Formats: sequence, structure tokens, C-alpha cells
Amino acid sequence: MRVFVAVDPPRGRALEDDLVREGAEVTGGSDAATLAALAADTLVGGRGDAVVDVDALTAAVRDADILVLQADRTTLTADTVALCDRLGVRIVPLCATESDERLGAAFGLGPMLPPDAAAWQVLEAAARVPHPIDVTPRAALPGVIAVWGPAGAPGRSTIAVELAVELARGGRHVALVDADTHAPSLALSLGLADEGPGFAAACRQSELGGLDARELTRISIPLSSGGVDVLAGINRPSRWPELSESRVAGALAVCRTWAEHTVVDVSSSLERDEEIVSDLDGPRRNAATLAALRSADLVVAVASADPVGIARFLRGYTELRATVGTTRVAVVANKLRPGVLGIDARGQVRRALDRFGGIEDVWFLPMDPRSVDAATLAARPIADVSPRSPLSAAVRRFVGEAVVPPRTAGETRERRGSREPSITASRTRRSRRAA
Repeated sequence: MRVFVAVDPPRGRALEDDLVREGAEVTGGSDAATLAALAADTLVGGRGDAVVDVDALTAAVRDADILVLQADRTTLTADTVALCDRLGVRIVPLCATESDERLGAAFGLGPMLPPDAAAWQVLEAAARVPHPIDVTPRAALPGVIAVWGPAGAPGRSTIAVELAVELARGGRHVALVDADTHAPSLALSLGLADEGPGFAAACRQSELGGLDARELTRISIPLSSGGVDVLAGINRPSRWPELSESRVAGALAVCRTWAEHTVVDVSSSLERDEEIVSDLDGPRRNAATLAALRSADLVVAVASADPVGIARFLRGYTELRATVGTTRVAVVANKLRPGVLGIDARGQVRRALDRFGGIEDVWFLPMDPRSVDAATLAARPIADVSPRSPLSAAVRRFVGEAVVPPRTAGETRERRGSREPSITASRTRRSRRAA
């Protein structure tokens, strides 16, 4: 068994020697804080302040089967767990306090050992740790879906609600999170009380190591349609410092274990002006948006299908791509109508996005003011108020093609009695048009 030890000296060096005497192969070692910084640099984009050989350290972790980690709130982070999952390394946490043990349980780790555990106890515990889940299937079936759009009300919140409702069909459990620090609106649009803890409380509990599935169930608000639990946003603009980057990333990591899908409504601004005008490590108002986008498996980018909306979208799309890196982005043109674009409205939007943004795949959602007004009046999702709404049907088709992968023939036969019939996708490609 190959082991990487991330325990502060001198305990770390003594443990390495004991593991070698027990017959284990030690691939490397470092203090726990350095490993946590490496994980943040690797997954979040890097701060450029590493004082170690990052490549050598990453290679040593990759070669290991087990990571023995001195676990606390600063070292056992969502980035550390994600890095180990990506490299296929199992974690054996050494916890000094009950708070550290709760933090490890929140990340699904175990068994937890005391800091002075002997080498044979570490190896015995390592044999009981299950292999990390491969993150490859998550790319096909996204666990966290961030809904972003530029300024100008392209319909981010509306699309986020409808996405959550459609994903909940078939018995899935979906979390709907309002992480907008500028203009949160999910609770108001759905008629839910926003005085409760909501997402801000989840973020605070995540930092303290007390967030788990039971706590999320307690602080969330279920929708009447069933299957969707809402974590309401901040109810006062002054509360935005509560949604820091590390808190949001940690809360969304726990949401992965609580719900099959987590839909996150974020604000439009991707600016990092605070980092330019100040070198202090203080709160950033756009940190929640950036953290949600970086944590997402899929980003749904919403553009308003009119000349001004498309121009704003193209200006922000480049910055969005720089933020999310290789994360898959599905572009949705919302509020499509011929009145502002003339003949062949879809073709004009498609050609503009292809020419100026290199975007070939676009999904279109129609303008449906009657259904949207009815849903706003009832403070309920459009799919509940107007089941035959053209907008709901288009969102359902988008979910079936861009979000949830097609089922195999066996799965289709098994669930044919409980599923709705599949609907032909609305995405239009140039090749189809030419044919």
C-alpha cells in the first residue's frame, strides 16, 4: 500500500518511519496546510504563492493509494477532497476534536482516527476506506448546475426554477440555491419566507464543520410541487459578506451528498475589482458567484434573444469562459420572439453567437408572457401553473438533451411506466438546417 502523509512535523516524519516499518510504501509527505494550498491552486486556478515544487508534490499524491491527512477546517476543504477524488486517492483523516470529526463526516470520510494513531491503525483503517467515486460520470450527469447570465434580466432566476422542477421529475431530489449577492429573488418569486436561515446559514455551518444532509433538510424550504428543496438567499444586501468563496464551495460540496442535482442561481457580475484595488484578504461581493461557477459541473448561460441581450452576453461570455475553464457550458437563448429580430430570429441569434463567440450549440426558449405572468401572480413555478406552457415544454426538452443523458434501452424499459415520453430536442444545428 502506497501512502502520502500530510501531517505537520515532527509527528508526520515519525508516522512515515512507522509506516515504512509496517511494510507500507511512503510516496511523499508535507504539512497539511501545504497540501490544502496545493488543492486550491490546482482546482481554483492558483494564487501563485506556492513555495514548494507543485509538480513533484502533485505527482507524489497521485502515486499514493492513501492520504493520511491532519484534518481541521483549514486543511480538510472541498478542494482537498475534490483533488483526491480526481486523483483516485482515499483519505484517512486524523481528527483532534469532535468538530473535526463532524467535518470529516460531512465530506463522507471515515473512519476517523486520533492524531496519535499508530501506523498499524492507519493501515487497518485505510483497508476499510471505500475507493473514491469516479468523477467522470458527473460530467454526464451534473451534480451542481450554475445558472448565469449577463446584466439586463435575461431570465436567470426563472430558468433556474424551471430547471429544478424539470430535474425533479421521476423522483429525483433537487436542491435550488439562491447564491445571488446582488439581487436575490428566488424566495420572493416562489412565495417563500426569506427570514429563515437559507443558504447563508448553510455557508456558516459549512465553515464550522456542522453542515450535513440533516442540517440542510432542516434549513431548506420544500416546494409544494415536491422533489425540490430551496435554500433561500440573503434577505438584506448588507449580508453578502456571509457568502465567502470558501463557505460557498464547502456548502455546495455537501449539497452534492444531499441532492442528486443542485441548481444554483448566481448574479451576473464576474468582476474582480476588489482584488485590484485592495491586497487585503477581505470579503469579495462576487466571490459567491465565482465559487459557484468553479464548483459547477455544468454552467447554463442564459442570453436574452434580442440585439442588446446578445451583445451583453457576448461581452460577458469570454470572462465566463476564463472563470470556469473546461467546465461544460450550455448556452440558452431566452425570450425568443420575431418582433425584435425580424424573419428567421433563430438563425440570426445562432449566426451572431457562432461568428462572435464561437458558439455552435444553442438552445432556444420562447417568449411566453402569459404563463410567466400567471406563475408570478400565483408565486409558483411555471410548470405547476401552466403545464402546457411553451416555455415549460422547451425547458423540458433542454433538460432532456443538455442536462440529463439519454437512458439505455434497459433503463427505458424499466421506467417506461413512470416516465413521460421523450420529446425531440429543440436544439438546431447548422448541419441539420443544411440537410
